[in-house]
Amino acid sequence: QVQLVESGGGLVQPGGSLRLSCAASGMIFSMHVMGWYRQAPGKQRELVATITSGGSTNYADSVKDRFTISRDNAKLTVYLEMNSLKPEDTAVYYCNGWIRLGAGGVDNYWGQGTQVTVSS
Repeated sequence: QVQLVESGGGLVQPGGSLRLSCAASGMIFSMHVMGWYRQAPGKQRELVATITSGGSTNYADSVKDRFTISRDNAKLTVYLEMNSLKPEDTAVYYCNGWIRLGAGGVDNYWGQGTQVTVSS
């Protein structure tokens, strides 16, 4: 089984920064596309950013030039550096990953989420 555990959320003032981490554990053979999604109250979950195993990235227009996704394959960890945060960035942030276990196929996994609140 795979676990994705997010950390780094919290309360920050507008214009501030946070760094989210997502640590994967389990009988992992390889991590493929990894991503961050978010869900604000009353809204659907939306894509924030993704990163391939080769390091290619993709961002939602709303976070381009403010957020940076990265990964450390040796540590089985994905990061989301968030700068110039705005109140509209307030949401629960979820880690998502396409992961291959030891001898199996590639499956999709979600973390439990971490709350990010941007408020003065």
